Amino acid sequence: MRLPFNSVWYSIKDYLIIIFGLLLYALGWVGFLIPNEITTGGVTGISALIYYGTGIPISVSYFVINVLLLLAAITVLGLQFCIRTIFSVIVCSSFLSILPLFIKDALVDEQPFMSAIIGGILCGSGIGLVFVSNGSTGGTDIIAAIVNKYKNISFAKMMMYIDFLIIACSYVLFHSVEKMIFGYVVMGVMSYTMDMLINGKRQSVQILVLSDKYEEIATHVNNDIRRGVTVIDGMGWYSKQPKKVLMILAKRNESVKIFRLIKSIDPKAFISQSNVVGVYGEGFDKIKA
Repeated sequence: MRLPFNSVWYSIKDYLIIIFGLLLYALGWVGFLIPNEITTGGVTGISALIYYGTGIPISVSYFVINVLLLLAAITVLGLQFCIRTIFSVIVCSSFLSILPLFIKDALVDEQPFMSAIIGGILCGSGIGLVFVSNGSTGGTDIIAAIVNKYKNISFAKMMMYIDFLIIACSYVLFHSVEKMIFGYVVMGVMSYTMDMLINGKRQSVQILVLSDKYEEIATHVNNDIRRGVTVIDGMGWYSKQPKKVLMILAKRNESVKIFRLIKSIDPKAFISQSNVVGVYGEGFDKIKA
C-alpha cells in the first residue's frame, strides 16, 4: 500500500527544514548583520532600518508588515502557501525575539566585512532551505513567489531588484557609503547562495522515467504537478521487450515534488534527471526570435 502524495511525513519533514532554515536566517541577522548596522533587503531590512531609526524591535515591525502583505497574497498564492508563510512569519519573528537574549554582540568582533559575508551565507542558506521546502519567509519573498508563479524567473533575481532600493535607503539613515556597500555585499552573497540551493545552475530539468506504472505516474504528474508528460515508445535491449518512457520538463524547484510522487507510486522506477539549457513554450520561457 503506497502512501498518498502529500503524506504526513513529507509535511513534517518540510516544516522541520523550514524551522531550521529560519533559524539560520535569524542567526545571520542577529549574530552578524544587526550588531554591525548592516542592512540588506526584504522586510527584515526595512524592519532593521526602523529599528536603527526608532528603536522598535525588528521582530515587531517584521511581523506587522508581513501580516499586511499576507492579506494581499492569499488569493494569488493559495491557502497552502499562505499557511506555510504564516507559520514561517511566526517562527521567524520568534527567533528574532529570542536570539538577542543570548547574542548581545557581534559573533565576529570588529570585522564588518567578514560579518557581511557570513551573515549573507547564513541568510541565503536559510531562505533557500525554506523555499526548497515550499515555504516562504514572507515579505518580499511573497512578491517574488507571485512573479515566479507566472514567470520563469528565479526568486533571487526578483528579490535583488526589490532589495536594491531598500539598501540604498540605508544611506539616508546612516550617511555612510561603506555601510551601504556592505549591504550590497550581503545581497550578492545571499542571492548566489539561494540560487545554488534552489535552482542550481539551471532553471529547468528534463526527467525520463521508466516504469510499468507509467500511466498512473503520467496522470498524477498532469493533475498534481500541473506539468505535461510525453510518452515515448522504447525497447529494452537486453529483454527485447517494448517499454514506455515518460519525458517530463519542469522547473528545477518542482523536481522534488515529482520524485516524491514517482516514489510513492513505484519505488522501483528508473529515473534520469538532467539540466537543460533552456525550455521555451507554455509554462516556461517565451520563444526567442
